[in-house]
Amino acid sequence: MFDRGSNIVQHSEKGAAAVLEHTTFQDRPLKLLHWFCRLAAALVLLWAGSPEAAETVDVRMAYLAYQPPAPPSYEIDPTPEDEGLAGGSLAVRDNNTTGAFTGQHYSLVEAWLAENEDPVAKARTLVEEGIRVLIVNLPASELLAVADALKDQSALVFNVGATDDRLRGSDCRKNVLHVAPSRAMLTDALAQFLAFRRWSRVFLVTGPQAGDRLYADAMKRSARKLGLSVVAERPWEFGPLARAKADAPTTAEALVFTRDVDYQVLVVADEAGDFGDYLPYRTWQPLIVAGTQGLTATTWHPTLEAWGAAQAQNRFRRMANRPMRPLDYQTWMAVRAVGEAITQGAGADPADIGRMILDPQFGLPAYKGVSVSFRSWDHQLRQPILVVQPRFLVSVAPENGFLHQRTPLDTLGIDEPESECRM
Repeated sequence: MFDRGSNIVQHSEKGAAAVLEHTTFQDRPLKLLHWFCRLAAALVLLWAGSPEAAETVDVRMAYLAYQPPAPPSYEIDPTPEDEGLAGGSLAVRDNNTTGAFTGQHYSLVEAWLAENEDPVAKARTLVEEGIRVLIVNLPASELLAVADALKDQSALVFNVGATDDRLRGSDCRKNVLHVAPSRAMLTDALAQFLAFRRWSRVFLVTGPQAGDRLYADAMKRSARKLGLSVVAERPWEFGPLARAKADAPTTAEALVFTRDVDYQVLVVADEAGDFGDYLPYRTWQPLIVAGTQGLTATTWHPTLEAWGAAQAQNRFRRMANRPMRPLDYQTWMAVRAVGEAITQGAGADPADIGRMILDPQFGLPAYKGVSVSFRSWDHQLRQPILVVQPRFLVSVAPENGFLHQRTPLDTLGIDEPESECRM
């Protein structure tokens, strides 16, 4: 087999020389690319016959999340049943492309939870079955319960859904890596954009849910950090108008809700999407709506095309038959982080993977123009955050001029000196 591979390589070298001799200068780049592809294929044949090629390491992961409920018939943008999982499936394909050369085979097990099913018991079962890398999309309290249950099991937990700042602060865990952005990162990205445009007077409208209040708290912290002024703050008390099929009797009251406030941007805190989409174009003054609806901050958006993102968008659409959503991207990043850590020298053991990922030299391509990495003090993935409107990319944070002694990415979210995380 070695002799056969050697002959193939020699033949390819002679062919490349012949191409250079018999083609014009303009044609040479394409011809050379063709011959280099043939040479690469020959090297694959050579490697496939080596003893090492027979030793393939299985890297098994699991996606742990509640099964999304079936959407109501009138939902305009229903949550896909494979949201998150589809991004992980694409990442497994990407990992296996490299793994074919480096001796690993990656797989992602679906671990859907039924309503009221215990996620801790499910996680323990997965670990007992030999799956010790869990990609988790659960609320903060349940994520913590899973992490605590597995703290002595040599298991690695990736948080791809929970944005709670406390998970990166007082409730941080050593065995958890956060790919989902924190609320502080999202509100800092939005506040940077507003400060950059000098839209400094903010009217904050907060919904009744616990997540709404946490988002509002994060926004007020970002406003103080970046010199914005929250000139007014009011609770939303008109119900879920954005989900109503037709106008409700409270429409007239909601229309005058923003009257007599001197502001430039209305920031809405409505993580459940109950009323935030009702507010644009219904404010008393013709002013901007931002926050959880309107102009928003997110990790991914279908209109991102720069830095190779268009290629990722197309590959995902061909696989899933829909656009990639933020949860898909975050799950993709988690699975890719495992593959990249192993490619860069970590073993398949979760402890080795975790150490490699937290190494200051570790970097992960992210289709955002820069290599991204994890913060050692709170295990948060530092990454650019997109500022978008529903059908267009508006900006990318960090904005120009926001500097940091380590990396501008650390201007987003809780920085090390102010972190409450103690591993």
